Amino acid sequence: MLVGKIVSIQFNQFRVRIFSNVKGGGLNIKGEIYYFGNIGSYLKTSNALGEDIVCEVIAIFDSDKQDDGQDFNLNSNRELLLKPIGVYKDDNFTLGISVYPSLYSDVGLLTNEDLKNILIPKEEEYGAESQGVYLGVSKNQINHPIYIQEDKFFGMHSAVLGNSGSGKSNTIAHLLQEIYKKERPALGSKVIIFDVNGEYSQAFSKLTSDGVGIKLFKPNIKENENSVEPFYMPHFLLSLDEWYAFLMATDATQKPFWDKVLQEAYRFYKILSLNEETERKKFLNYLRYRLYSFANNILVQTETDTTKITTLQSVISKVQAIIVTVIKDNGKMENLEEDVESLEEDAKNLYQKCNLYYGIKDKEISTTLEDIKKRINFDDVNEIFKYKYKNGEFFDYTFLEMAAEIILVDEETRGNKTTRGYVGTMLTRLDYFINNPECLFMREMKNGYIKEVDKYLDHLWGQQTQLIIIDTSELSRDILETLTSVISRLIFEYRKKQKGENRQKNPAHLVLDEAHRYIKKDQKYLLKDNIFERIAREGRKFSLYLLISSQRPSELSETVLSQCANFIIHRIQNENDMRHINAVLPYFSEDFVSKIKQSVPGEALVFGDFVPMPMHIKIKKADPEPHSSNCKISQEWYSKTK
Repeated sequence: MLVGKIVSIQFNQFRVRIFSNVKGGGLNIKGEIYYFGNIGSYLKTSNALGEDIVCEVIAIFDSDKQDDGQDFNLNSNRELLLKPIGVYKDDNFTLGISVYPSLYSDVGLLTNEDLKNILIPKEEEYGAESQGVYLGVSKNQINHPIYIQEDKFFGMHSAVLGNSGSGKSNTIAHLLQEIYKKERPALGSKVIIFDVNGEYSQAFSKLTSDGVGIKLFKPNIKENENSVEPFYMPHFLLSLDEWYAFLMATDATQKPFWDKVLQEAYRFYKILSLNEETERKKFLNYLRYRLYSFANNILVQTETDTTKITTLQSVISKVQAIIVTVIKDNGKMENLEEDVESLEEDAKNLYQKCNLYYGIKDKEISTTLEDIKKRINFDDVNEIFKYKYKNGEFFDYTFLEMAAEIILVDEETRGNKTTRGYVGTMLTRLDYFINNPECLFMREMKNGYIKEVDKYLDHLWGQQTQLIIIDTSELSRDILETLTSVISRLIFEYRKKQKGENRQKNPAHLVLDEAHRYIKKDQKYLLKDNIFERIAREGRKFSLYLLISSQRPSELSETVLSQCANFIIHRIQNENDMRHINAVLPYFSEDFVSKIKQSVPGEALVFGDFVPMPMHIKIKKADPEPHSSNCKISQEWYSKTK
């Protein structure tokens, strides 16, 4: 059905005069109503190659120009302004045009059959045509259903952007509900949601009855609460960079210091975790060596007698405290009482030689040190120093404070007197990790420690689980950043280990709720290696995909956002965010800006690889909805209390 002819052609828009016999803004064709006179509706024209050019109506006006010729039936004042979108030929649609229509080319309706062929994907791998996943209805072509192809949305990195309350959570919940409700649910995949606001568990409450395996986790809860399991992320899973970020170690002094602390804590764990008496004797021997080396360094480095004696007394007291704390209080030296007493006697004898009097005899201290040295097995010491901590190896966090103190003493006895001041902030953070309840999930496991990364991942998602929700709503920003980074890195490293065809099997999808809180731009990100940027660049090779949700795209890492191939953009009012989107996204124009700003909650502009052309859509409501609705102020203010 033709509605008019092109009377003006520019590279980015066509002017169309409506036929005088076409009345109103809609036509009834075989019982179907087609609305062509509204903003955002679609029309088509053709070029010399016989290609249909799909156009969107962007303006409607009454022209004062009159055409006296009756051949074209153009004695009408109504005109439309069209924006060309792409070319449609042989049931295939591509964005952009190369050959333009000629003047006075016919303009006709885009029929429902045309729209069906353009918009509804075909999934031939299933052996039959499939509509894909239902997203919602078109705002352009009124109430026309819109479907998306799973491979083109979930097989790419995607972003859902919009202000708070614009419908982001509903969109994500609806898409996942549709996937799991299909006849072929995504049983082979793993979807992990970092639920920053604690709102997604409600949205998937009905899926368990449909046979979908769901795990709900929350850090720092002692027992299952409403089917929510305690979430644990043991400290040994943190990489060196993640420790640096968590402890806020930012300068050249703190980072090497913490590396030494980890190595020392790992040595203590290795020699104390074994039950053999010979291994536990090595620990006593190692402490005797440390006592000797500290005292010897003080004698060499310190110039004045007073400083020498006071420093040595302080060091001996700290070693004695370690003996009491680790050996006696924790009962780690059963059946080795004589060895413990011998070490204590060495410390006591050395301490007694540290007296200030006229004509101090350094030889007495030196003689005592030589006696201590004779009882040190240096072969055992050298063996202990060969223990090297590597990322992902288990060690007991209870040794961290003791290890930090030993490394501090070691630095101070070597003459580095300012070290304690330089690492003060980091040690405060270490105390926060060891004693603060918010970090409990990093220190403990429900049934003891899981000491291997692969077993930890098995514990996390299990064999029959497809959807994992981690409720992080009660975590502070620094803890949240650490948690999301560690879990994402572990999954990325697991996927990278897959070889050959296994790389394409059992994909994993990370749903990053409120992503601007932990995927910062480089200058604001605490971690040296931004794992999300690595996943954005390399994840697709290993079937690991990101689905990013954010209300502040201008604060997101540009690398991550630029790697997204699909965008669902709800209402955004902030100009900085709009400029950021405009700079990153292709095919973005001023009319898109207007649509985004004018969208009501639940509406979104969608474009990217998962749809053939940009569209304004009313997203279907999730059922059940996520727990993200706004408070009804008037109802709460004026409700009668019972």
